Amino acid sequence: MDNIFLGKQPILDRNQNLVAFELFFRADGLTKSAHFENDVAATANVIVNAYGHLGIQNVLGQQRGFININKELIKSDVITLLPNKHVVLEIDSLDTFDDEFIAQCAELKKAGYQFALDGVVSLNDDIQRILPVINIVKIDVSKLTKEELVNLVNQYKSRPVLLLAEKVESHELANQCMGLGFEMFQGYFYAKPENISGKRADPAKLSLLKLLTLVMGDSDIDEIDKEFKRQPGLSYNLMRMVNSVACGLPQKVNSIKQSIMLLGRKQLQRWIQLLLYTTENSGDKDNMANALLKTAAARGKLMELIAAVERPSDKNHQERAFMVGILSLLDTVLGIDMQQIIDKLGIPDDMSEALLKKEGRLGLELKLIEANETGEVTVIQSLLRELEFLSLGELTNLELEALGWVNRIGEANG
Repeated sequence: MDNIFLGKQPILDRNQNLVAFELFFRADGLTKSAHFENDVAATANVIVNAYGHLGIQNVLGQQRGFININKELIKSDVITLLPNKHVVLEIDSLDTFDDEFIAQCAELKKAGYQFALDGVVSLNDDIQRILPVINIVKIDVSKLTKEELVNLVNQYKSRPVLLLAEKVESHELANQCMGLGFEMFQGYFYAKPENISGKRADPAKLSLLKLLTLVMGDSDIDEIDKEFKRQPGLSYNLMRMVNSVACGLPQKVNSIKQSIMLLGRKQLQRWIQLLLYTTENSGDKDNMANALLKTAAARGKLMELIAAVERPSDKNHQERAFMVGILSLLDTVLGIDMQQIIDKLGIPDDMSEALLKKEGRLGLELKLIEANETGEVTVIQSLLRELEFLSLGELTNLELEALGWVNRIGEANG
């Protein structure tokens, strides 16, 4: 698992539910390798190691993984090591495709593999030839005018393929793609939705924010209990969660106070932070917030794991790192300015610097994690050099560990 890099970006359906991740696998120093066979071997090893190291369920949960595959890798036997039920093989639409390559893809498709064509901006002769083996066409909507996009979608609509809009970066473009009938969506807008000005925060979320303040501020259990009782839905969720994780107990937990004492403050604080990303209400915005839950949880855990490498015996530093990661998307979810959240929670200076300006050690680590999510290898390498205590291979191992933790949490709360 040395010198490999793993990044991921969410892919959503028309209801804004998370259905897949695009996974970015790269080998350190091989992004511009002159020795192509080595690059192929390295990429192959990265994929097999990443899946073998933690298991595909831990990396992806219930979602599929879209993986960028080059032509040389298709020609090797390594693809058959990947489980066809969990991966979508993504090939570049700018490549030229010979008969031998198309025949190999057809064989893999017959064996149950799905193919996506990436970065599509036209329907040229090369694409026409490869299209019979393609399941999903990823149209790069950032490179097309409104008129070009409408025309291109109409050309593909008669073909038996699913359309995915990629590089969706604004609310307006998201709405346009929805109107054009795209089935799947990917881009910065969905990975971290924009704040819509004038959006009012959900009252249930404000109650959670108040609870988080009480727990972080070391208020007594009676006060926390009282606040929970004002929110019957939260009380039910808390007891259900405690009962599901405390299955060795002789009897069911049936009071809020009992739940809080059993869970402990640190775990209660984490649970409230995660709950801030989910709501019982339906609607596109809330579903989009749910899609952020995994990103926020993974950020928190990865920040904590990185902090543990930097300062192994400083539990307080690790806890603060977890909080910075988990709170870093909260302004987006609540529609509240980050400064307001910091003021409400009374967050210490080093954490607020990290959240507002990406400054200080925690700020640098948050920057690193954001670059990791979007697959910016050069930014990641430069930040790792600045931090000086972590290698790219170690970061990947921690990323896989964080993903495994997030998926276990998701199963416990499902």
